[in-house]
Amino acid sequence: MIRVVVADDQLIVRTGLSILLGSAEDITVVGEAADGEEAVRLTGELRPDVVCMDIRMPVMDGIAATSAITADSSLRSDVLILTTFDIDDDIFAALEAGAAGFLLKGADENTLLDAVRSVARGDGTLDQRLTRRILQEFGQRRTAPTPASPSPQDVQLPTPLTTRELDVLQLLAQGLSNAEMAARLFVEQTTIKYHLAGLLQKTASRDRLQAVLWGIRNGIIDVATH
Repeated sequence: MIRVVVADDQLIVRTGLSILLGSAEDITVVGEAADGEEAVRLTGELRPDVVCMDIRMPVMDGIAATSAITADSSLRSDVLILTTFDIDDDIFAALEAGAAGFLLKGADENTLLDAVRSVARGDGTLDQRLTRRILQEFGQRRTAPTPASPSPQDVQLPTPLTTRELDVLQLLAQGLSNAEMAARLFVEQTTIKYHLAGLLQKTASRDRLQAVLWGIRNGIIDVATH
């Protein structure tokens, strides 16, 4: 059962999301928060798998709350950002804060449920209507510029990425699933999972999305081609 905390300052939105999520057989809403500070407190107390987080809330906004949650190594909770806004500075700040996914509130029921499940699995998620634009603009907004087209071997890691791990990273940036990556690389899905686990460990990434953002920051992923 996937345990979820819903954080939104609007009661009607918070209640609606809780009812919708609770209607799924594999999801249960264990708590509701009206602001970011309460979301952080409930996450620490209830230890949910996923926190559905609004960005603009009183007391503490969703970005600061996301940062507090992801910075606590004792928590295994991932944050799914839900917002009514299109791409803006808040979205990139939330991704930098460690959000595992981003979804517009206008998404349909199945898309929302699938997003929560994806984040709970550690896959992360981005609204597919905006993925390409988000990755491209995120690449342009990197705060730590890197040399043009650096070789993956130039990126300093305790253990360098293997060729297959680099292949998986590039395919992650295209939004491919494990099955799709396996078909593209002509290997079994278990092999993809093995390489993905190595990639996440070596790059200290919580999930797929954070691995892709790591690749962009380090110039390994060329956002112009994705």
